Amino acid sequence: MKLKVLGCSGADFPGHHLSGFLLDRKIVFDAGSLTNVLGEKDQVKIENIFITHAHLDHIIGIPFLADSIIVGKHRNRVKIFGIASVVKTIKRHLFNSAVWPDFTEIPKIERSILNLVELKAGRSMLIDEFIVTCFPVRHTVPAVGYLVEDRRGRRFFYTGDAGPTGETWTKMKGKKIDSLIIDVSFPNKMKNLAVRTGHLTPALLREELPRIEPAPENIYVTHVKLQYYETIRVELRHLGIENLRLLKDGETINV
Repeated sequence: MKLKVLGCSGADFPGHHLSGFLLDRKIVFDAGSLTNVLGEKDQVKIENIFITHAHLDHIIGIPFLADSIIVGKHRNRVKIFGIASVVKTIKRHLFNSAVWPDFTEIPKIERSILNLVELKAGRSMLIDEFIVTCFPVRHTVPAVGYLVEDRRGRRFFYTGDAGPTGETWTKMKGKKIDSLIIDVSFPNKMKNLAVRTGHLTPALLREELPRIEPAPENIYVTHVKLQYYETIRVELRHLGIENLRLLKDGETINV
């Protein structure tokens, strides 16, 4: 599987992009950087968007994608997947005809541009050639990570924003993860803030990894707060984990 990193930043600064990952040109995991990275031709290829949680930096691209579709007179519809609380929040607080037009009812309900689809944690679904399963993770709002498996049996797991979350690894025990994409937002000195806001530090990551059985083949770090990028980079290097590295905006990784 080839996964394009649309954005992997935990902060919004010029030249850096918020969370978003593109699989097979048609499937997106989180939509923080969707429309400020992809041009119109690539935007309208998107058919399915999986949201980890409803924080703004993970959903902000969805309204502008809908706008691109209707202004460009395209006929495609996009499914937005999320657990019940995520779907409810997006509908109530984003597409409420006050903050943004309700594209879940435009142009008509039966053929609206956006279709909100509720997921249940632990239940798998087939999207094209991929099996997608969401697992709850620990954050300040209800959140899930996504386990994705292709027809060859290769798997990646994207945590979204997640702090120490041992229950997740217990539920996934025995599932081989070829590539783990995991949140490390803060440096070690900010451990208390990280735990309180549902994120990891390099030291917390070191505590988390032994809980994952079997161990991931590759580990990619995402959602770094750019104000502390260099400190986090050094602290990750000091962990001495050979198969671990920071992601970069715009790169494509084999997962």
